Amino acid sequence: MRSGLRLSLAAVLGVALTAGGQAVVMDKAVADGHAAVPLWGGAPPGAQGSAPADIPTLTTYLPSSNPTKTGVIVAPGGGYAHLALDHEGAQVAQWLNAHGVAAFVLTYRLGPKYHHPVELGDAQRAIRTVRASAEKNGIATDHIGMMGFSAGGHLASTAGTHFDAGNTSSTDPIEKVSSRPDFLILGYPVISLRPAVGHVGSAKNLLGENPDPALVTLLSNDEQVTPETPPSFIWSTTDDATVPVMNSVLFYSALVKNKVQAELHIFRHGKHGLGLAQGDVDIKVWPDLLLHWMAANGWAQLPPAQ
Repeated sequence: MRSGLRLSLAAVLGVALTAGGQAVVMDKAVADGHAAVPLWGGAPPGAQGSAPADIPTLTTYLPSSNPTKTGVIVAPGGGYAHLALDHEGAQVAQWLNAHGVAAFVLTYRLGPKYHHPVELGDAQRAIRTVRASAEKNGIATDHIGMMGFSAGGHLASTAGTHFDAGNTSSTDPIEKVSSRPDFLILGYPVISLRPAVGHVGSAKNLLGENPDPALVTLLSNDEQVTPETPPSFIWSTTDDATVPVMNSVLFYSALVKNKVQAELHIFRHGKHGLGLAQGDVDIKVWPDLLLHWMAANGWAQLPPAQ
């Protein structure tokens, strides 16, 4: 196929074509008028190319008003192999905006091409970027949370258990600020990478074949919780056939053990990957539960009583 025709088809279909001709679905948010901005001005650390899949980005959604000056970085799931950028990204960002909270959808690099610590580095850079530009976006530097679904929940919980205060000697102002999220929101998250509990595909894509057992322990985040882990809201379903509910239970138990404020909601029935779950009569209440939790902590406001 001639290159001109390839590019025309790409524009029509909403995909980007890598040098090898592989189609990569573009963030729907770009078509909605929200630009995906690279997290680094030059080549990202550890980059293995310059295709869209090699360039982590952040897409900004700002609400008409943000009374609590809160921002949330949203990490879609996809088993560390792809990203559910619509129902676990753009739709969630729009919901946050509708409730007066800024949102930033993260596209992070994926396996099997990229392995840890690249994904964590992308998440930490996103948190630092939002914190460094907080004033410009009407956000308080201590009101920055991270939200993740499925494998994105693993990435969010990794950011919440593996963080630093920033590098004060860096010449990059973004790298000078903390990568610690102020709170976590985890939807049906992968937490453990141990085969008996975790999601085998996510572990393989993140760590590769036959990872060092010490690395499996390091990234089984229920084993990494400390009193400094951020307050967390978690939800899952009892019969999730993809990511066992015990991932959520183990993380919640570790938070309680370390006296970290936490709220856990487990629904009796529901498939994996529901996002906002507006099509499920029982589970669609979870965003309202989240809003009440955020409001109780000063990270959102409840709508006026009718």
